[in-house]
Amino acid sequence: METILVVDDEKNYLLVLSALLEEEGYEVLTALSGPEAIEIQKASDIDLVLTDMKMPTMDGIDLLERIKACDPDVPVIIMTAHGTVDKAVEAMQKGAYTYILKPFDNDRLILYVQKAMALFQVVKENRRLRSVVESQYRFGNIIGKSKAMRDVFDTIQKVAPSNASVLIEGESGTGKELVAKAIHFNSPRRDLPFVAVNCSALAEGLLESELFGHEKGAFTGAVASKKGRFELAHGGTLFLDEIGELSANLQVKLLRVLQEKVFERVGGVRPITVDIRVIAATNKHLKEEMQAGRFREDLYYRLDVVHIIIPPLRERGEDIRLLVDHFIAKYAGERKLSAPVKGVTQEVDRLFYEYTWPGNVRELENVIERAMILCPTDIISDRDLPKGFRSSIDNALHLDGIPASAGLYETLEMVEKQMIQRALRMADHVQAHAADLLGIAKSGLSQKIKKYNLEVRPKG
Repeated sequence: METILVVDDEKNYLLVLSALLEEEGYEVLTALSGPEAIEIQKASDIDLVLTDMKMPTMDGIDLLERIKACDPDVPVIIMTAHGTVDKAVEAMQKGAYTYILKPFDNDRLILYVQKAMALFQVVKENRRLRSVVESQYRFGNIIGKSKAMRDVFDTIQKVAPSNASVLIEGESGTGKELVAKAIHFNSPRRDLPFVAVNCSALAEGLLESELFGHEKGAFTGAVASKKGRFELAHGGTLFLDEIGELSANLQVKLLRVLQEKVFERVGGVRPITVDIRVIAATNKHLKEEMQAGRFREDLYYRLDVVHIIIPPLRERGEDIRLLVDHFIAKYAGERKLSAPVKGVTQEVDRLFYEYTWPGNVRELENVIERAMILCPTDIISDRDLPKGFRSSIDNALHLDGIPASAGLYETLEMVEKQMIQRALRMADHVQAHAADLLGIAKSGLSQKIKKYNLEVRPKG
């Protein structure tokens, strides 16, 4: 039952409003003054505050500010007489949901209460989802409940307390820097610098200066000495993104720093000693680069003390809905003039599961941010997705991926297995729901799960 706090210094209004709101199914608490209302709010779970504007000791605006300081999301409706309309408008500018003139129409008041309450229920649901994500499926800013991501979280927990170098592999947009930050901020170095540099963003000469710094006059334009990223990261963590793009010359210099913890600035002769932890990341298969002679073997093994592989989004479909809910909550502030978005349609759910997400989590976030801005209703539909999104999803069978020697029966089994796996992901591994999606009985689905030896994640 939702709880409304009614504040008015006139007892008759408290009695009338209590009766009216209780008849609508709400629990009603009352206060004769602002200070009394504040004490009630501290001791109770309040879903809405309905307060008079003109009261002794503390007026409606002062009470509004105190309430919002305790809970900025709880809606406040101001009751006001004609003479204080200007003050009511001021209250709305300070965060009140709306105001209503005394004497008011009961039906109108109930309508305002219902709308404000519906808004707050969305806010509370987003809070609940965020709490679930943070307590069960989150490490730092990384979100996921798939087995692959739980394995990543487990590795982060184990490696973070050490000083071991870490090599992170994953496609663009999978969250490699987030993993690096999670390691750093869960390590003993958390209060010291986390310094990131993209090794593919600069030409070799500029990158060398960026990494190691330079002395005054080392090259044209070096009008002053400059510390490099290694010095700036002293005591903390240096994150080298796209490490596979390093030139052979810089690979040698990086190897020396990892081995000896010593380097010189460009144009300098004074050795500089640093205490850093190096975390490297790449969207390449670095071992293959090493075997092809493009990456030094000794450097590879220096970096690859602990290896973390972040799976692409297309391989962790059960994380998609969790990420969608997270991004909807994250970009809720983009809809200041529109109704809050509650979720996505079933069709959008289906499209998201079938899409291959070449840009991975970063692409999903961009799609949700765009849809949150353009969506005209409180539910994101396929019409709110980027143009061509639906047409980019190829529902045809990829026959090229099926061996030429495969017979018809074997091919049908391969397709059936993939459809069952997709349905289980879409149904969050609830077998009854997955069976409904497939149009078969739950008992039949259970038999096929055993037949194909499929992993089913327990619910909860």
